[in-house]
Amino acid sequence: MASIDQQQFNSRIRLRHIQCFVAVAQERHLRKAAERLHLSQPAVSKTLAELEELMGARLMERGRFGARLTRDGQSFLAHALSVLDALEGARRAMLDDAKATQEVVHVGALPTVAPDLLPLALADFRRVWPEAKVDIQIAANAPLLDKLRSGEVDFVLGRMADPEAMVGLSFELLYVEPLVAVAAADHPLFQETDAGLHRIIEFPLIVSTRGTVPRHNTESFLRSRGLGLPSNCLETLSVSVARLVAIRSDAVWFTPMGAVREDLAQGLLRRLPLVTGGTEEPVGLLRRSEAQSGRCAASLMEILRETAELRRGAGRDWTLV
Repeated sequence: MASIDQQQFNSRIRLRHIQCFVAVAQERHLRKAAERLHLSQPAVSKTLAELEELMGARLMERGRFGARLTRDGQSFLAHALSVLDALEGARRAMLDDAKATQEVVHVGALPTVAPDLLPLALADFRRVWPEAKVDIQIAANAPLLDKLRSGEVDFVLGRMADPEAMVGLSFELLYVEPLVAVAAADHPLFQETDAGLHRIIEFPLIVSTRGTVPRHNTESFLRSRGLGLPSNCLETLSVSVARLVAIRSDAVWFTPMGAVREDLAQGLLRRLPLVTGGTEEPVGLLRRSEAQSGRCAASLMEILRETAELRRGAGRDWTLV
């Protein structure tokens, strides 16, 4: 990034520059950002150009694909969000308690993690903050971290990522969960006395989509035993689709334990006797390192910590730290 004239920067930078930049970073498209800001697209483009001139650097690449942050843009985004967070914190501080309960908490969660902790935690949260609005966004880990970096969510209930993807983010471990293979309670495999892995993969398999940690762990688990995924797998990120297919057919589902804990407890699904050691993955809370959480977001995160602790106290079948 080029050197910046501090006096010129201080005298010319405006809140509209920061708001416009953040809107484009979050929407990833100038037109959508313009609609969100109730401005024309040329006005948004002009404001971004002014900001880039002040910063002495290209912050975004614009084209038919939309708008993508440059490396300088990613660096500036963290600071821009901190400015907006500080202003929002000041606004909240001026509200009375009744109005403060009307805060919105934006949560990102993995599809295989959300069913395990969120329902219990949200029930407790609702009793404490009955007027608060909660927005749950379900996606794979990489898109969730993008949403977190751009300030679209307050925190993510997800997994640790590669170091380069964790720049500017912090991870707080809640628990470590294993990969399991499950099938319908009346599946033919449960009638066999020695149904090994070779026999299991003769049945249709349900797996997570490519690029996800559960998919990687499934492939690594099979590969370590000299096997590969059959070509006729059902690949999906949808836990609701996967569980219904598993319950209503002879398919075998490879999934993190958290996605099926309640179905196992209710007897709708059963765990196949496979030793899946080495497939455990850490699950926790991810936040922007410099961000200050609002009262509602901080409260929900604390309730999630307590919910994880209660799971351990109940002796559930997972590994907690």
